[in-house]
Amino acid sequence: MTRRSRTRRILALVLLGPALLFLLAGAYIMAMGQFEGETRSMSDAVQWAAETITTTGYGRDNHWTHPLMIAFVVVTQFVGLALTFVVFSLVVVPFFEERFEARLPRTVPKKRDYVLVFRYGPAVLPLLEELGRAEVPTVVLERDEAVARRLFERGQTIVYAPDEEDELDVALFERARAVVLAGSDQQNAEMLLSARHLGYEGELLALADHPLHRRPMMLAGADAVYTPLHILAAAMASLARDRVRPRMEGLGGVGALLRTIEVRVAEGSSLAGSTLAGSQVRTRTGATIVGRWVGGAFRPFARPTEPIGPGTILMAVGSAEAVEALGKLATPLGRRGPFLIAGAGEVGRKVAELLRDAGESVVVFDKSPRDGCEQVGDVLDRETLVKLNVLDAACVILALSDDSTTLFAASVVRDCAPDVPIVARVQRSNSVARIHRAGADFALSLGQVAAELLAQKMLGDAWISLDARVKLHEVGSTGLEGRSPLQAQVGASTGCSIVAVRRDEDVTVSFPDDFRIEKGDRLFLAAPQEGLTRFREQFPQA
Repeated sequence: MTRRSRTRRILALVLLGPALLFLLAGAYIMAMGQFEGETRSMSDAVQWAAETITTTGYGRDNHWTHPLMIAFVVVTQFVGLALTFVVFSLVVVPFFEERFEARLPRTVPKKRDYVLVFRYGPAVLPLLEELGRAEVPTVVLERDEAVARRLFERGQTIVYAPDEEDELDVALFERARAVVLAGSDQQNAEMLLSARHLGYEGELLALADHPLHRRPMMLAGADAVYTPLHILAAAMASLARDRVRPRMEGLGGVGALLRTIEVRVAEGSSLAGSTLAGSQVRTRTGATIVGRWVGGAFRPFARPTEPIGPGTILMAVGSAEAVEALGKLATPLGRRGPFLIAGAGEVGRKVAELLRDAGESVVVFDKSPRDGCEQVGDVLDRETLVKLNVLDAACVILALSDDSTTLFAASVVRDCAPDVPIVARVQRSNSVARIHRAGADFALSLGQVAAELLAQKMLGDAWISLDARVKLHEVGSTGLEGRSPLQAQVGASTGCSIVAVRRDEDVTVSFPDDFRIEKGDRLFLAAPQEGLTRFREQFPQA
């Protein structure tokens, strides 16, 4: 409830209270004369009405004999009791809560060089976490009081600005190193114009729901405008089909030489049942396995003797040829059927477009007819999946907008087709693990994609992401000289994998047997953030 609505309710109580008392007093005078044959003065009647409405009890006027008079008094008593609860719950309690709860800050915080985020939501939550790990301060500019208070109680620095008509403080932008706009397209455009009007010359990054709004936002002053829904669709298509997978950029061009791949180990693969050391993946394919999914959580291999079971989701990094070879090794037999896309919304249609551009056969289905829907059917209905021949599908892509439906759909599809890969769109990043446990092989959230885009833009090459869970980091070689990248045992002790070495102007991503790390080399590690922390503890000089 806003401060303005609470004020209106208090004013209504002040005005309506006396009116109600005099109305009941008048009714009491008439009822006493009609049913009891007695007269009452206005002061006596008002006293009776006040005692009844407030439920404080009666003084001398507390006895009646006529049945209709008694009924009138009883009804009035219940009305008073009900009004007491209404007044306390809607007016009194909120009034005292407002007086005793901490006031939301409306002024510029005493910090500088922060990232200002306009409007909080699922798309920016992972970004705030990413910036926190990078020790970059953040401030959220929020218009919704409930959201602002929840963030404030969590310890997030906020500025509460409920009225769009109010002029924003110039200092709010002057102290910011970058501004991220994550509201609706209309709100973002308004904030763009306001920031530039106030003289802000820093970096303005905006998220857009519709691609057609990118150009108007750029004209309004944005430095970059991203459409996370379409980029999420591209990421999902790349997980479903390697031919769609783009090269990574950043880190002085090293990222352009590497690709990532997440593969599901098939029952008939030679990797199934072997260990990480026994599989000799690096020797056979040139790709480096950096981790796997276990119970919906991403984890690096702790020991090279850990087994690789059928159905395990492996994440690997390497050249285009290396990851392609690993894909064939993990899934030796291709499927004959098309890609099945459940959901004909913006994401589903874009995934279908990308896969068709790669030459793949695609069937888009939805439970109701709409643009882009080729067949009508509910993904939660087993008969629909059987009709679409899900057992032979190349992949099932869940492009649904509700996480609860996606979770249930993953369970239904996995029960109907145990060996078919499942790629799922997730709305909230905290649902990723649950949807993995429900049966999805790959799950990507809108927030993960948006965070990767914005973090890459603001934090620079040192934080380019190979994946929402794995980062590409550049470190020195001190302490590792003379070792082979394949035999340095870095991964076993830290969870990091050496995926590239820069020597002078040359970059090596495929290491021959006689390759050794030399003094002055720059090493590129693929690792989750906790792996990099362990590497720094074990090799502080690097």
